[in-house]
Amino acid sequence: MNGAERTTLRRQLRTARRALTPQQQHQASQRLLRQLAQHPLFRRSRHIAFYLANDGEIDPGALLRHAQRLGKHCYLPVISGWPANRMHFQRLLPNQRWVTNRFGIREPLLNRGLQAKPWRLQLVLMPLVGFDSSGNRLGMGGGFYDRTFAFRRRRQGWTGPRLLGLAHECQRVEQLPIAAWDIPLDGIVSDQQIILLRQA
Repeated sequence: MNGAERTTLRRQLRTARRALTPQQQHQASQRLLRQLAQHPLFRRSRHIAFYLANDGEIDPGALLRHAQRLGKHCYLPVISGWPANRMHFQRLLPNQRWVTNRFGIREPLLNRGLQAKPWRLQLVLMPLVGFDSSGNRLGMGGGFYDRTFAFRRRRQGWTGPRLLGLAHECQRVEQLPIAAWDIPLDGIVSDQQIILLRQA
């Protein structure tokens, strides 16, 4: 699959998830909560990265609020200033102050003292545009997650953090190509099922 084909597929899958009604989005978020809240990966993780749903992405907000009630340390991605093009994970505060980044996505007001190194997180819940049953992920094309977790390729036997891609079932495709820079996921969680590719 060449770059033009990936762009076309990305556009088709984004259109499909944006076509979901608010009720379907809410139901998907609740199913996501039910699937992950009791899962061992979630239950034993104390430091968990989430994301704020945008552009029709499946919403982990209910799971985030559940994690906060349990006293877990919850983080959100923040994008560093251009042209550094880096993503960091910042812990959420009870009275969080917000800004809007250059992609129009809300994120915590930058506070480096609250940021965690990506390898210190235990579980990272990642948005995606498309996925297949082998755990391959098609992102938005910016490469932020692949760059942030590239260290997993450089360290043999590295086990953390666990990377789970979250998606609506309508974002599944038969097969996605693997690029050299793609960081493999440990699993995919859709509104219908959990696909674990490595032991929990």
